[in-house]
Amino acid sequence: MTSAAQAETSPTLRGQAFKFGDDISTDHIAPGRLFHLRSNLPELAKHVLEDADPSFASRVRPGDFVVAGKNFGLGSSREHAPTIIKLAGVSAVLAKSFARIFFRNAINVGLPVLVCDTDQICESDELEVDLARGTILDRTNGKEITFGHIPPVMIAILESGGLAEYIKKFGDLQLTP
Repeated sequence: MTSAAQAETSPTLRGQAFKFGDDISTDHIAPGRLFHLRSNLPELAKHVLEDADPSFASRVRPGDFVVAGKNFGLGSSREHAPTIIKLAGVSAVLAKSFARIFFRNAINVGLPVLVCDTDQICESDELEVDLARGTILDRTNGKEITFGHIPPVMIAILESGGLAEYIKKFGDLQLTP
């Protein structure tokens, strides 16, 4: 299946919003004091975002969303930061803006990161995200939020589980439909 065909069949992501503020750093996501767990990512994922919300890891469920303000993922280029968010079951991170290295690392590990206006989303809102259409339906308040177009090749990378899995599957980046 081509990346364009995959984008057309992109599933809708559904889950609950966990709201965070601006400037959530990679230290908030993967606390530096737990450096010794970098070789045990499932164990490190049990501590994801605990410096921003100590109860997050115990409350998040598969499919849920991290919703934040500006500059999500700033700080060091810890590639395990988006990995442990994904391992915790988060289906996507929605924020007003992202640190560039975090954004790239997230796509590479297969974690959707969506730039959008998050002001109208509240803690515990039920969301539906359609990656192909570029829409977020807040089922709690009935509002629809849009985010920028995601190229079909990026959707295919995300659906493959990240860049390495995409390359294993397709052998190369398929930039044309």
